[in-house]
Amino acid sequence: MVRVLSDTDVDALLDLSELLPVIEGAFVKQGRDEVERPERPHFPVGTGLGDDPDESFGTGLTMPAYVHGAERYATKLASVHPGNPERGLATVNAQIAVTDARTGLPEAYLDGTRVTGARTGCIGGLAARDLADDPLTLGVIGAGTQARWGVRAIAAGSDLDAVRIYSPSDSKRRCAADLADRGIAAEAVDSPEEAVAGADVVLTATTSEEPVFPGSALASGALVVAVGAYAPEMRELDAETIDRAEAVLADVPEEAIHTGDLRESGLDADDLVPLSAVFEGEFERGDGIVVLCSVGSAVLDAATADHLVDRAEEADRGTSVSLS
Repeated sequence: MVRVLSDTDVDALLDLSELLPVIEGAFVKQGRDEVERPERPHFPVGTGLGDDPDESFGTGLTMPAYVHGAERYATKLASVHPGNPERGLATVNAQIAVTDARTGLPEAYLDGTRVTGARTGCIGGLAARDLADDPLTLGVIGAGTQARWGVRAIAAGSDLDAVRIYSPSDSKRRCAADLADRGIAAEAVDSPEEAVAGADVVLTATTSEEPVFPGSALASGALVVAVGAYAPEMRELDAETIDRAEAVLADVPEEAIHTGDLRESGLDADDLVPLSAVFEGEFERGDGIVVLCSVGSAVLDAATADHLVDRAEEADRGTSVSLS
């Protein structure tokens, strides 16, 4: 029997305060090379379906991973469709297949969209918790699903004094209202400079191909968490932001170095500090700007899925179906 967890089930089982240490543990395992994380293929999808035969609608990604010692491994099938907000749909969608690591038998299948948002949000949540001092002023560039998860995860691990959100569309006001409904003091602002200026932490969560704020606007001790760019054509940070940084961290240095944020920086993968070093006590920040570039890791999906299946079994949540 396979346990199927809908988005409603995942929502009921997911607690960001509980997930933060799960994600931290996954990063530690990844940093110690105690994981299996094959290369993540990504490819255009929808080509040939529109008026322009060469234009694609989005990107498909296949993300398998296993954390050594876990009872299960997972494969996430994800998609990124930048045009989805115009359709009233989330930009990022996903499903996760969970398999018994001892037998190879299918164990669970769950909606992965909320998992993607939560585990990515926890990257910023952990970074803010360990690399910034409470209470925090948070500047956010982007107002979609991932921006909201990022703010919520930072709020789960830190004391937020103020949240300023910028997006070029009216989505910034909807985002601020949604966060306010969750008890987070958030306001929409009219420019990226207004969002960033004086912020202790800056979170960027966009699908941009151009820098989304000027590095000159950053406070001298800001922590910048950039989670949007995962490919060479994607970029959220300008050269000045990288040049001003006393240290550049990455969740997966060997992949982050090829994104638009870093590929023209003059840095090599070896110049980047793995985020796991923070949790191992091997990195201590100074008084300057610190940048964290995140491309995401299937290890985080596997760890989150394993955690959720455990919780689902304890709560007897989900629907059991037979594939035979």
